Amino acid sequence: MATTVPTRTLSAARDVRSLLWSYLRLTKPRIVLELVITTVPAMMLAEGGLPSLWLVLATVLGGAVVAGGANAMNMYFDRDIDEIMLRTQERPVPSGQVDPERAAIFGLTLGAAGFAFLWFAVNPLAACLTLSAFVFYVGIYTLILKRNTSLNIVIGGAAGAVPPVVGWAAVTNSIGIEAVFLFAIISLWTPPHFWALSINYSSDYKRAGIPMLPVVAGVEETTRQILLYTVGLVAVTIALAFLSDLGAVYLASSALLGGVFVYLAARLWRAHSARLATIVFRYSLVYLTLLFAAIAVDTLVRS
Repeated sequence: MATTVPTRTLSAARDVRSLLWSYLRLTKPRIVLELVITTVPAMMLAEGGLPSLWLVLATVLGGAVVAGGANAMNMYFDRDIDEIMLRTQERPVPSGQVDPERAAIFGLTLGAAGFAFLWFAVNPLAACLTLSAFVFYVGIYTLILKRNTSLNIVIGGAAGAVPPVVGWAAVTNSIGIEAVFLFAIISLWTPPHFWALSINYSSDYKRAGIPMLPVVAGVEETTRQILLYTVGLVAVTIALAFLSDLGAVYLASSALLGGVFVYLAARLWRAHSARLATIVFRYSLVYLTLLFAAIAVDTLVRS
């Protein structure tokens, strides 16, 4: 005879799943995924081939935990503006799914645990670099830059540019010129990526009092800056081919991907279109993924 699960038990199970999902959302999983996309190819470039599987897993896991903690702390401190902005109202803290203090404890715990894991499982340099990104993102970008200057993304993007440097340090226990260029690539990529998104949410940022560039300088100036940063980004990606052991696969890929990016940015600058801004934003995600994939493929071809 079939047995039925009590309704109360099913409800409790759903509540647990919902709570776990809310805590996972605090870490911003899609942003953490970018860490993997940029860290692993950097490790391969540093190794000149495939690093040990354990080292890759340990570096990615530790970095992901620290990044998730930083994102949770960001949601804790930004809960007031997240509640105002339509794009962020359903995040776990402003929507009441997670208590603010518990979100903060969760974020700090992840940051400390990830740092300790990297220190003992990888090396102290990788751990300290990861911690620096945590401190910069939470303490400098979230608490100071985001609310006070239109350069918030320009300067704050440095926090998101640290993962490939961590990957390089995990393999070599040092910071090479290639790692510096990978850092510069993501630093230059972040403004056009985020400004393209913010064009369509400028009313949201204005309502929340956040001085994003489209709010402060207008769409025309924002699109001009997107184009300028994109040109600089492409120049640095191509320069990396001549300052590292990367070969034809990477050089051709960076030139092709960059050419498309510049073309789309130029169209956006001429048209100031919200639809084109969305296209530029979406392409920027594809661009970064394929660019770092080209680093990985080129490295494997040469190894």
